[in-house]
Amino acid sequence: MIERVSRLLLSAGIALAVLAGGGKHVDSATAVNTPYPILFVTQIPIPADFTTIGSVFGNHDPQLQAVGRGGDLWIRYPDGTLRNLTAEGGFGMTGFQGADSIAVRDPAVHWSGDKALFSMVIGAPTEQYVWETYQWQIYEVSGLGQGETAVITRVPGQPADYNNVSPIYDSDDRIIFTSDRPRDGQTHLYPQLDEYEEAATVSGLWQLDPASGTLRLLNHAPSGDFTPFVDSFGRVVFTQWDHLQRDQQADADNENALNGQPCGYCTFNWSGEEPDSVPLETRVEVYPEPRADHDLTGTNLWGHTFNHFFPWTMNQDGSELETLNHIGRHELHSYIPPSLTDDPNLVEYYGQLPRFNPNAIDNMLQIAEDPATPGRYIGIDAPEFYTHAAGQVIRIDAPPGLDADHIAVTYITHRDTASYTDDPSPDHSGHYRDPLLLSDGTLVAAHTAETRAAYNEGTRANPIPRYRFRLKTLSVAGNGYYEADQPLTAGISKSVSYWDPDVLVSYSGELWELQPVEARATPRPAATTASLVAPELDAFNQAGVSPEALRSYLTVNDLALIVSRNVTTRDDFDLQQPFNLRVAGGGAQTIGAPGTIYDVTAMQLFQADLIRGLGGTEEPDPGRR
Repeated sequence: MIERVSRLLLSAGIALAVLAGGGKHVDSATAVNTPYPILFVTQIPIPADFTTIGSVFGNHDPQLQAVGRGGDLWIRYPDGTLRNLTAEGGFGMTGFQGADSIAVRDPAVHWSGDKALFSMVIGAPTEQYVWETYQWQIYEVSGLGQGETAVITRVPGQPADYNNVSPIYDSDDRIIFTSDRPRDGQTHLYPQLDEYEEAATVSGLWQLDPASGTLRLLNHAPSGDFTPFVDSFGRVVFTQWDHLQRDQQADADNENALNGQPCGYCTFNWSGEEPDSVPLETRVEVYPEPRADHDLTGTNLWGHTFNHFFPWTMNQDGSELETLNHIGRHELHSYIPPSLTDDPNLVEYYGQLPRFNPNAIDNMLQIAEDPATPGRYIGIDAPEFYTHAAGQVIRIDAPPGLDADHIAVTYITHRDTASYTDDPSPDHSGHYRDPLLLSDGTLVAAHTAETRAAYNEGTRANPIPRYRFRLKTLSVAGNGYYEADQPLTAGISKSVSYWDPDVLVSYSGELWELQPVEARATPRPAATTASLVAPELDAFNQAGVSPEALRSYLTVNDLALIVSRNVTTRDDFDLQQPFNLRVAGGGAQTIGAPGTIYDVTAMQLFQADLIRGLGGTEEPDPGRR
């Protein structure tokens, strides 16, 4: 076992400039020593930060205004030398980026350490105003060792007409990834639109067996799943965008209608998800609680808004889906409104009550596990806009079995780094993304010293991005928090041009360095699957029925079974919704305080359908929310 050290391993030396070119490219980079090689990608900087390659969401868009062409897949060896793997494998171009140009993202190393998956998009217009369709597809690269030759092949069996990103190997060498393929393959539902901005998003987590071609949807996410990985316990850990709120675009259209104004988004409902469904002159919603003031008048409801990126987990067969260790707002967030206005037992939480976790966060992005401490996870708390998904490095310990009430957030970089500002304090050391703990305890991340909001200080044709991401080690500063220290490369520069397709974009300078991952062998965890615990298992034994037989029966008959235990209990810290509950007619009850008691009279099931459209009923825009 490699003993984890708190100090970063640094050594003196002279860095040599790196120029990104075609073919095999090996250069001395910097004198930072690392225990294993590091795979990473370079990207042409894109200053805009709404559904572009660096954005928190909608970053799977392959079009030229969202992701430039000219990036590559690189490997950095412990001695600092570099190889351009995509160029070596015969992919990519220099100078003008045409039909053979590429962009790459999301490297993930196999358990053996000998090969890796990544996503790549190929192609760009060769002349102005030519609009073509491109897709992110999954590729596999081998030949990662020094002195070997990179071989890159496209993974067979993946959805060829959709964008497939963030691929990882599961314990059985199947590939788990996110895709914008419609959940049931119906093309008229494409693209799926998120619940907040109604922008195109990925539909969830998918699993592909390359040997058989079997494709399964493991988790359908209304607004998207991001950056999955398999942790040391075999759990699939990922970030999910959680809303559970009504359509703010529809609320804006309703407000315009009340004021005699034309619709801004022209939202409407389709009659159903079927191919022959028709647009209706309505945008009614019934769940959850309203968010707009005009819908709350005369009710006892607070306006309900919810917009966070939570850590989630599930088994490798898609079962037992839940937030990581059942963690949620009550453990992580700094403000939670009550659900009702007329129950004095309900509390508006704004940090005034004691809880185990003293450090609030809003989001947890780009999660990775500490290789030296199973169940310890680092990630990024960043705003959803204006920082290219970069912010504060944070950490939580959440091994299986640790209840959410005893999970605390540790601030690794200063809290000021969680957001942007024009007037930074001395503690604001810039913004961080893609954190990686190396096997020796060294912390690495993509870093920019910029503290302001993302912005193009040039033009569309000649962009000058404020944010310039470089891979760097982090070390403890005088204030007790980590901050960027030594770069891993001397900078990788390139001069490119491409049609976007209306404007010829030209960029010459350093590329973004993103998404580092150690290229090393790691223990392969056992594949996780659904398991029964008492009392459910006891019920099967008493009935003399096997769980497998019941599952088969339910599957054949298109049925589902829901088992509820005590439905009158709440989270200990949940004081925002009614907690004096009892089963109507007698039975279980949980009374936490004097006051109103609420009867649980029935269980209601709600089904969410992709029926919200945009653009009006006459000429609807593509896609469904």
